[in-house]
Amino acid sequence: MDFSWLIVHILPSIGFILALALLGHILKERRPPTSTLAWLMAIVFIPYIGVPFYLILGGRKMLSKAESKPDLEPNRPASLKDSSIGNAYLLEPDSGISPPSANNSISFLPNGEVAFQTMSDLIQNARHSIYIATFILGNDETGNFIVQALAKKASQGLKVCLLLDALGSIRISRKFLSPLVAAGGQVAFFMPMMHLPFRGRANLRNHRKMFICDHQTAIIGGMNLASEYMGLPDVPGRWQDLSLLVRGPVIDHIADIFRSDWEFASKTPLDAPSTARQAIQMGTTGVSQLVASGPDVRNDSLRNAILTEIFRARRRIWVVTPYFVPDELLLEALCIAACRKVDISIFVPQRSNHRLADLVREGYLTRVQESGASIWLYEPRMLHAKAILVDDTLAMVGSANMDMRSLLLNYEIALCIYDTDTIGQLESWMRDLKKDCFMRKLQPKRSSGLIESVGRLFAPLL
Repeated sequence: MDFSWLIVHILPSIGFILALALLGHILKERRPPTSTLAWLMAIVFIPYIGVPFYLILGGRKMLSKAESKPDLEPNRPASLKDSSIGNAYLLEPDSGISPPSANNSISFLPNGEVAFQTMSDLIQNARHSIYIATFILGNDETGNFIVQALAKKASQGLKVCLLLDALGSIRISRKFLSPLVAAGGQVAFFMPMMHLPFRGRANLRNHRKMFICDHQTAIIGGMNLASEYMGLPDVPGRWQDLSLLVRGPVIDHIADIFRSDWEFASKTPLDAPSTARQAIQMGTTGVSQLVASGPDVRNDSLRNAILTEIFRARRRIWVVTPYFVPDELLLEALCIAACRKVDISIFVPQRSNHRLADLVREGYLTRVQESGASIWLYEPRMLHAKAILVDDTLAMVGSANMDMRSLLLNYEIALCIYDTDTIGQLESWMRDLKKDCFMRKLQPKRSSGLIESVGRLFAPLL
């Protein structure tokens, strides 16, 4: 049977209908004009490439799909009635921004060895439940140790839930996880790579890292569960990273986000444990605020929080990030702050694990440096930490890089800390980091290289 008529007539018609539907969808999305124009041109002029690429990569917000997720705005009372503490201004609770809570205990886990030992001890001493969400679970010594440790606790009757991103942990097989599943633990993969059209977006990844033990203690930050991030000592070349050990009422908000992600991915409910806190205590010490950002949040809450603090800054803004590819508004805000003599110091690895990201960042670093910022290149090894310090009023640590993918596409989480002592700890950590950095020389004005220019086109996906 000759099917040439199908190829000649039917398929182009289907493509035309899809293109029309996507054009309307793109115009309704809240996108930068350049991004909107780029997708429109791709679909109109090269529809056989533009249409399938948009179906796979184009979506940014999935609000209709997010409605099936548990709410990220739990009806919890704020522990603070005022909008400020001393000279620190709290973020207004909103979509993705939890109410502030006080009397939290926050400690820094300054490297992968300390974080691994802390997590191992918590798993060993857990009594009720262990919830873990991570982008990458390594098929290595660290990943295997954690799976075996979790399996042991599950066999003892503890509630163990492990949430993995389907892309970040794509190398993890069911066989690797079988000891945990056989022991009674539960595993779910977030946003499978293979899905029906319009049922998901392959580029919207869960980049959040959360470890919650007995609903009493949590670890959040930038470390994945793999040997290059954390593990036993004496591993040469392990990346420099940073996480937080958290106790206190803010655990409720971290658990809410995990529960939302878990129920979305696993399609099974996760009951609040009996050890959950019944009320948030009043106080003015240990004040912090959790920010969640991603396709399930109506606003770009984390990016907006960073912008708010940049405009509030009076003395300094110190940023530690593995990749520096901000959107235009964020870049312009940093440049404006530098022009008004705020100390802008950006710490990045001399060479990251993504060569393309390094090429693309050069133009962004040069632009902010020309405005008066200082760029510090971390020399010893890969720098993977994500932290921001604003004046003496705010410390922010979480999973998000200072790039468009983290702030506009991925599911991310960060903790805003207003406690003076904790802010001082982050400052000390950054000053120690600076000892292993050298200042980037301002590059002479030049035309962008071809690779750098082409790479900038894909900056939102890096």
